[in-house]
Amino acid sequence: MNYLNLAPILLLPSLCFAQKSPIQYVNPYIGSAPAVTESARRHSEGASELRGQISPVIGHPHGMTTWTPQTRSTETKCIAPYYYNDPKINGFRASHWLNGSCVQDYGSMAVMPVSGKLKVLSDERAASFTHTQEVVTPAYYSVELLESKIKAELTATQRAGLLRFTFRQKEAAYLVIEPNSDEGEGYVEIFPERKEIVVFNPVHRIYQGAGQPAGFSGFYVLTFDKPFKSYGTWKFNGVQQAEKQAKGDGRRDHVGAYVEFEQEKNLIIDVRVGSSFTDLEGARRNLNAELSTLNFDQIKQKAEQAWNLELGKVKVKGTEQDKTVFYTALYHAKHTPRLFSDVDGRYPGFADDTQIYTANGFDYYCDFSLWDTFRAAMPLHALLEPKRTGHMMQSLTKKAEQGGWMPIFPCWNQYTAAMIGDHVASVVADAYAKGIRNFDVQSAYQYLRKNAFEANKDPKSYESGKGRRAMESYLKYNYIPLEDSVWQAFHKREQTSRTLEYSYDDFCLSTLAKALGHTEDQKTLALRAANFRNVIDPQTGWARGRYADGRWSPNFNPFALRASFITEGSPAQYTWFVPHDIGGLMKIMGGRAPFIAKLDSMFEKGYYWHGNEPGHHTAYLYSYGGAPWKTQRWVRQLIKEEYTADPGGLSGNEDGGQMSSWLVFSMMGFYPVCPGKPVYILGSPSFNELSVTMPNSKLFKIIATDNSPANAYIQSASLNGKPFSKPYLTHDQLIKGGTLVLKMGPKPNETWGNNAPELSSDF
Repeated sequence: MNYLNLAPILLLPSLCFAQKSPIQYVNPYIGSAPAVTESARRHSEGASELRGQISPVIGHPHGMTTWTPQTRSTETKCIAPYYYNDPKINGFRASHWLNGSCVQDYGSMAVMPVSGKLKVLSDERAASFTHTQEVVTPAYYSVELLESKIKAELTATQRAGLLRFTFRQKEAAYLVIEPNSDEGEGYVEIFPERKEIVVFNPVHRIYQGAGQPAGFSGFYVLTFDKPFKSYGTWKFNGVQQAEKQAKGDGRRDHVGAYVEFEQEKNLIIDVRVGSSFTDLEGARRNLNAELSTLNFDQIKQKAEQAWNLELGKVKVKGTEQDKTVFYTALYHAKHTPRLFSDVDGRYPGFADDTQIYTANGFDYYCDFSLWDTFRAAMPLHALLEPKRTGHMMQSLTKKAEQGGWMPIFPCWNQYTAAMIGDHVASVVADAYAKGIRNFDVQSAYQYLRKNAFEANKDPKSYESGKGRRAMESYLKYNYIPLEDSVWQAFHKREQTSRTLEYSYDDFCLSTLAKALGHTEDQKTLALRAANFRNVIDPQTGWARGRYADGRWSPNFNPFALRASFITEGSPAQYTWFVPHDIGGLMKIMGGRAPFIAKLDSMFEKGYYWHGNEPGHHTAYLYSYGGAPWKTQRWVRQLIKEEYTADPGGLSGNEDGGQMSSWLVFSMMGFYPVCPGKPVYILGSPSFNELSVTMPNSKLFKIIATDNSPANAYIQSASLNGKPFSKPYLTHDQLIKGGTLVLKMGPKPNETWGNNAPELSSDF
């Protein structure tokens, strides 16, 4: 395995080596193999949740199209393009995989070199490889294909890729091009006179309207640096020599094209590929604008520079392994949302809108896995990249304007009701609370308000994913009763989890309403933010299902791995999802002592599950109950147990960057427990020293003296030279820059940070 440039540069006889750049610490293999953690085996439901579902992503941060070796040729749900344990590669994919998800790739295509006899089907053309002959970084990939003795190399820009294939033996040399259409609707056309192939792969929806056309395609223009000796197309396994065009008929037959080149020892073929979601001309313009006349090494260097600029916003001092885990997590956090607009700003209209729009003054993004990413990934973007975050907020606003409702979980440039909640309210409110203003917040608010105040009574558009699920019940009862199943969603019950999440979303929207002067809305939403109280059983202190007449669900076990009224977890795990009013939750439980005791039961008895997102903030809640030292203990333990530098080093699906964003924040030493409130709860930093470059170029430093694996506990602290005793930081403190010094030790200081009652108020 060679994921770094492992050859050190000797500068001085005293064995001083050149400082590594952040990209050199990234190991893109992490998350591409089954999880090795005990919690994953204990809590996961289904084999997919035992995987990080990560493919090595070669390209640029938030790129439109990324490149990856392909060990699975399908776009089937829950099958990633690449798995570390697979023995063969059957292509090199232009991918739109939602990193670390259990969804599906879309609009993708693959190129595969073949020598000797022409083989077109993925299983037949697949070539063996070893990880010892792979090099994978965020900007570059190479591998030796063993039987054919071909070296494949990849690098990329935001919207285009450059592939290089070296045929080491003098024998027939082919490239096979396949649109990865599981439905068999791909299209290829060969233009031998200009050494060009065009490809498109129609995109199909998932969840709402599953299998229906999404209204756009993945478009590609491929240009080659050498003329074709021969060419042809194929459909299923029937090769048509000299045929220039092939189109799938939708019967799940695979189609593609091939080109042959003159035999030559060490023949090198460069393939430039422009991509677009708009049209073929868009793909051609993207290719010309981003690849132009730059050579392979120049494009690779620009990709390295892009990643180092992005990752270098945070500089850390610590062990080499900690740096690898940290910078890989930061890299994983920066794949999605995905750039969707072309270099000229053009992009296809959202959902059923068939117009082509132009993004003026912003980049248009898609693939917001918001049920996952509102927790830490989107706040991480808001902290490190507020300008881009504003573009993302404007993208969400434009989707609402084009589709009529603010999308809750927009993926594949479509509405979905894939997950529960309405967390678009969280990300917009959080961005605004943190000073992000480069989007049309007034328009955004009107559509957020529509989600929160109106039940969509149009059956067709509701089924397509527009509007909150079960909204009529929520408005009537102030919770969603067990009688109300939601058949027009991927998750069809889960009433208690929905209530908890809407309560939080209403809080977030209330803060935005207040900031914008919508006083009456603010009052109504603030009252609804207390709806969580209606599904926390005061007798047990746990979240519980409730009927319309007020009765609680029978045969209640808070620690059952799954309950029908809870999303992907146990009632105990979901009880803590009241991030906006921990004080209110504490009162229901009977005060600080029962609150802490219940938290202890989660962690000490193994009921906490880190591999799924709803509990990601839970370890930080000890600080609300006056025991921040327990937050310090468990955050350190979770970092150690749930993340490693191995391919199986994620304990659950990456889910759009959320698993890794938790790690980024936690290793830095603070975490956004309640997005919408510009506050971060302190944990226990992994590094002796780190600095974050803020967008205004100011630095915020954290220095942890005497830090070590054994010294996980904060003994004392100072902020900008003055004693500091609060277990949290505000966003304003970070943005202004400064230095937080933490004195670390091996035993808890139970008095430090134990008096912060404002955390449990409306602070």
